[in-house]
Amino acid sequence: MTTQRETDADAVRQQWEAEADAVRRRLKQADTNSLGTIARYSGLEFLQAVFSGELPHPPIGETMGFLPILAEHGRVVFQGTPATNHYNPIGSVHGGWAATLLDSCVGCAVQSTLPRGKGYTTLELKVNYVRALTPQSGPVRAEGRVIHAGGRVATAEGQLRDAAGRLYAHASTTCMVMDLPTAD
Repeated sequence: MTTQRETDADAVRQQWEAEADAVRRRLKQADTNSLGTIARYSGLEFLQAVFSGELPHPPIGETMGFLPILAEHGRVVFQGTPATNHYNPIGSVHGGWAATLLDSCVGCAVQSTLPRGKGYTTLELKVNYVRALTPQSGPVRAEGRVIHAGGRVATAEGQLRDAAGRLYAHASTTCMVMDLPTAD
């Protein structure tokens, strides 16, 4: 017998998959953006240009099998579906897959707060794993939120959850904010 929670999770999973399909249709081919290009945008403008398909999305998303879903000031969401090609030797999805997804959402959350001409780099990433990921987990979303956005240091936290709201991992980051070169 199907429970209400399972029915609700199925509905959320279907909604997430439809949103991911829409993102795939609008994304520009994966490529890198130069620092000079990035410097011409505020952090949020840059992310929105990538997420909308105006600028190329980074190749890491294709390598790791995740997509950008949402970028707003101080908050970014990515979605991925773990697969057997992400397995480690002990029969679950490698922790590096979850860490990469979390690193992306918390770093981009920081980026979404930066003014034009500023960039960031990760100084520290702390990940806590609370549940094993498998292909049966279905799509998961990593949501990053900024805690503090200063002139030189920014911090953010993120959570990785499935469609039923189950927590798989959470992370925190410290990032250094810096000037970007304005020319390529």
